[in-house]
Amino acid sequence: MNDEALKLQNQLCFPLYAASRKTVGLYTPYLKPLGLTYTQYIVFLVLWEKDGISVNEICERLMLDSGTITPLLKKLEKSGYVERVRSKQDERSVVVNLNEKGKELKEQVKDIPLKIGSCINLSEDEAKMLYSILYKLMEN
Repeated sequence: MNDEALKLQNQLCFPLYAASRKTVGLYTPYLKPLGLTYTQYIVFLVLWEKDGISVNEICERLMLDSGTITPLLKKLEKSGYVERVRSKQDERSVVVNLNEKGKELKEQVKDIPLKIGSCINLSEDEAKMLYSILYKLMEN
């Protein structure tokens, strides 16, 4: 067995993990005052893009399982941001709709992407390249 293969510095997974944690952590000062977690925020990003979609679609878009998304949606529903209803086309499917409070939240968070972008020291070309590489990894 090659000991080099087991060195932390030689693991692709570690810088991905550490960079992800650091990036998600940048959102905390902006989301915490709104009572949101990062995962809730990305659920809203999906719903602001396309309201009235199924839980399964949300899970697919975020690459998360329903065991993660369902409790989160229940909490958002209890807080008055969304409503979960059974699909009229398929009773087994649950559709998520934004309430007025959920729609209004979009205005409160609209500057977050720009603020986060200013904290990450990458040129526009580097950011585009990283984005492309990360999505390529996600597709594998």
